[in-house]
Amino acid sequence: MTISKLHVPRSLFVGFENLFEDLERIHTSARSGDNYPPHNVIKINDSSFEIELAVAGFKEDDLRVVVKDGILHVYGCAPSDRMDKVEYVHKGISSRKFEKSFRISEFVVIDGACLRDGMLVIQLRVEVPEEKRPREIKIGSAGASNKKTLLNEDIFN
Repeated sequence: MTISKLHVPRSLFVGFENLFEDLERIHTSARSGDNYPPHNVIKINDSSFEIELAVAGFKEDDLRVVVKDGILHVYGCAPSDRMDKVEYVHKGISSRKFEKSFRISEFVVIDGACLRDGMLVIQLRVEVPEEKRPREIKIGSAGASNKKTLLNEDIFN
């Protein structure tokens, strides 16, 4: 029997291995206390979001954004050329190498990313296919019609 670090008996859940692995990764990450770089997740509307990462001192060439297997990865590699040439009296702005990961839904589309004012902004959009949207089934309509009514359409007019 596999024991979860979250103290949940996995034997009660069949087919949720990826979910448990994600939860354990998140739990381990949260306990490590490493929240670098700090980030915001902003809801623009019901289907659009932005992720902002504070990356002061990084240039576009120092950053990579990659989506693989439902995980959005953001990599930062600070250039060492400036650090070698500058003698700091006080260095309070961190510019260390990082990797930040975000689990995204299968319906999330990444529209783009830009670097502005020391913030890496990644635009995301939820795009649920029509066949996955909730729909109303007419009572007494077995085999009568092939027309589907989506629940977001006005059906009471």
